[in-house]
Amino acid sequence: MQPIPIRTDSVMTSAIPRLETDRLILREISIADWPEYRSMLMSERAIHMDGPYSLAGAWGMFCADTAQWSLFGVGALMIDEKSTGLCVGQVGINHGPLFPEHELGWLLYQDAEGRGIATEAAIAMRAWAFGVRKLTTLVSYIAPDNHGSIGLAIRLGAVLDHDAQRPDPEDLVFRHQAP
Repeated sequence: MQPIPIRTDSVMTSAIPRLETDRLILREISIADWPEYRSMLMSERAIHMDGPYSLAGAWGMFCADTAQWSLFGVGALMIDEKSTGLCVGQVGINHGPLFPEHELGWLLYQDAEGRGIATEAAIAMRAWAFGVRKLTTLVSYIAPDNHGSIGLAIRLGAVLDHDAQRPDPEDLVFRHQAP
């Protein structure tokens, strides 16, 4: 894979936000999140994210999700359910040398699927990216056989962009435009 140039003029460091919806708290990653995150990335559930990962690969992803905040002013937030206090997944804006554009991404732990959690979290993260960070577009890079994420991108109103650059030539690119 060829390196993707980083536009340093668009880099803006900022405080890591804490976002809330009716049912969710989107919060900064902590080391307490590592065991469940590691288990998910080392399992078959990570197949649509180039996984499953080795322990070192999962750790690298965890660290990259955290480091993007200080490097690019975007990154990942963990998703906690307000009613239970349980962490049920992650949502974030990815940027950096592996991403041609700012990417809205999400992952849920197995027991959280089918309850609208990813939709709610992605809407909140996207609103923050457009409203606070003033981004004008986001993309979601999705493996063609990841039907759940494709459905979510469509529910979010994203449109397939056949001409967009992509980190993996097989990925579908769904474009989210700022309101």
